[in-house]
Amino acid sequence: MPERKPIALASDHAGYPLKEKVREYLIRKGIAVKDFGTHSTGRVDYPDYAEKVAGQVVEGHADCGILVCGTGLGMMLAANKVQGIRALPCNDTISAHFARAHNNGNILTLGGRMLDEATMQKIIDTWLATPFEGGRHQLRVEKIDAIDAHFHREKSS
Repeated sequence: MPERKPIALASDHAGYPLKEKVREYLIRKGIAVKDFGTHSTGRVDYPDYAEKVAGQVVEGHADCGILVCGTGLGMMLAANKVQGIRALPCNDTISAHFARAHNNGNILTLGGRMLDEATMQKIIDTWLATPFEGGRHQLRVEKIDAIDAHFHREKSS
């Protein structure tokens, strides 16, 4: 069985306190983590951190990513600008399950202002334990990937 790559992790200032709890939780579970910051509650711009984690995932340096901001929405929006990323905000276990089972999500985004530690742990456990179902969902993911590729094509001049 191939060795698992680390989970790429980052947050902005609003997500920093929860990101630290995520990192500690994953380490306690024996999961390797590569933390891309931020490392304080000082104001930063979330797109910078979303791009770092998304790059790690699409370049194959990480199995998946977790991003934390105030709601999970800004990080989701920025990460999804990277071709090949399917970042989904999950602030409950139901969305975490379907983000993986139906959408084959590769980045989980969490809301630091939305979640307590116990809920975060349940979401992460659900997200990591849920396999992609494939089947009819594979065709839908392929269609999403085709849209992504179409609009990311290099513009020829």
